Amino acid sequence: MASSLRIENLFAGYGAVRILHDVSLHVASSRTACLLGTNGNGKSTLIKAIMGIIRPMSGKIVATIDGREHDLVGMSTEAIVDLGIALVPEGRRLFPSLSVEENLRMGSFSGRRGPWALEKVYDVFPILRDKRGAPSHSLSGGQQQMAAIGRALMANPRLLMCDEISLGLAPTVAKDVYAALRRVRAEGLATIIVEQDIELARTMSDRAYCFTHGRVSLAGRSSELTRAQISAAYFGVPEHAA
Repeated sequence: MASSLRIENLFAGYGAVRILHDVSLHVASSRTACLLGTNGNGKSTLIKAIMGIIRPMSGKIVATIDGREHDLVGMSTEAIVDLGIALVPEGRRLFPSLSVEENLRMGSFSGRRGPWALEKVYDVFPILRDKRGAPSHSLSGGQQQMAAIGRALMANPRLLMCDEISLGLAPTVAKDVYAALRRVRAEGLATIIVEQDIELARTMSDRAYCFTHGRVSLAGRSSELTRAQISAAYFGVPEHAA
């Protein structure tokens, strides 16, 4: 069933320090929203607010999971994961002492039912089947990113978030990872990706949101936003100066 995420007028930060200012966005079922912007502009803060790691100062975060609405504000991270929201963290954060398959199985600890099991993950990422018994630290950067995505899928989420998915990857490897994500999205998942590569963001997402100083400085259909518009919003300069 359809799942989506709606954020309205969100203010969030750390202690008395406000990082996000009046942020609103929406990601629909089987659609990908991309969060763009340089480091320090609030993208990771937004991810933490969605996951319940920090509590917003005000505003709404509403997830519709399989047709039912859930207010995420005030929910624990564990409850949010159980609801069907999974995060692929920046830096992958695999367990280095565990094998690839053991890392993947860690994603199923919630016991949430759904289509994603080991064989389906291996179908999407065949290299992980070949490496299933290898220690995760022996994988290349791209393979580690695939394992991190696979681990998140093992939780059978309805909303998947990927933080800095192409960071440290060669362009061809990043494109391979995104190609696999297209297959994942076809399963009906709503997807949010944090990305710094403007071209990847434009070609791999349905909607783009640029963040500048904790605010959404540009939003729209990725196919309709020009590189000049995105670059101007990305760097926080007037478009004619981009």
